[in-house]
Parts: sequence; structure tokens; C-alpha cells
Amino acid sequence: MIYAYAKITVTNPEAMAQYREVAGEALARHGGKVETATAEFTVLDGTPERPDVSALLSFPDKDAALAWANDPELSDIHALRRSSGQSDILLLG
Repeated sequence: MIYAYAKITVTNPEAMAQYREVAGEALARHGGKVETATAEFTVLDGTPERPDVSALLSFPDKDAALAWANDPELSDIHALRRSSGQSDILLLG
């Protein structure tokens, strides 16, 4: 199992709502899922930039995560997420 951390600052709520409708299915296509997502945070150390939403994603392995990120059939879904605001996704490992 490998994890990815996603942070999103939403500037287009309509696009984010549309993305949420299709994101789970897109992740599942490559064995991924949202482990948790929240808009509430407790800073433990430092002064991080606080996104509107953070999520912890899981994938069976690194290859599955990369396949999800680079799947040409999911390009419209990734574009929808990007159009919702600033999104950064980090693969942990």
C-alpha cells in the first residue's frame, strides 16, 4: 500500500462539486480510494499554508498511483480538479 497527500485550495466551487461526483470512480479504476478528506485541520508544527481541503489517498502500489495520474482516459477528470482551484498531490514513498 502507498499513500498520496492531496491539498486543494478551491476557487471554483462548481467545478469542485462536479469533480467530487466522479473522483471516487476514477480512483477506483486504479485500485485507489480516499482514506480520509477534511476541511478541518490542527497544525502540529510550523506554519503551513492551509488548503480548503486535504485528502489522504491510498493505492495498492506506486505503479497504480502513477497509472491513475497518467491515465489518458482520466485527463478530463484531472483537468476538472485543476479547474476547481490550486491542487497539489504528493506521492508518499
